[in-house]
Amino acid sequence: MTTVSIKNLPMEAEDILLKVRSGFAFAHKRDGIIYKNREGLLPEQSLGYYREYTVPTVDAQNRGTRRLVIGSDREVYYTDDHYQTFRQVIE
Repeated sequence: MTTVSIKNLPMEAEDILLKVRSGFAFAHKRDGIIYKNREGLLPEQSLGYYREYTVPTVDAQNRGTRRLVIGSDREVYYTDDHYQTFRQVIE
């Protein structure tokens, strides 16, 4: 899996990561839900290990395709194509 610096992602991704780390209460009902890793692209972990968060897309009519997926051990993954590919985020 490739890696990417948080600084090389859309600024909205860094904003969401900071909010997650600070315990921000997200308004979207899907933010913070369990990510099940159905595609098997992330390292295998038990159910509930990963949580997903929407990375807002300007002018999107819905949630868009960008997400951060965060593991219980604080590792972070980014997808901008709705779970088709991931990059591990390096802070």
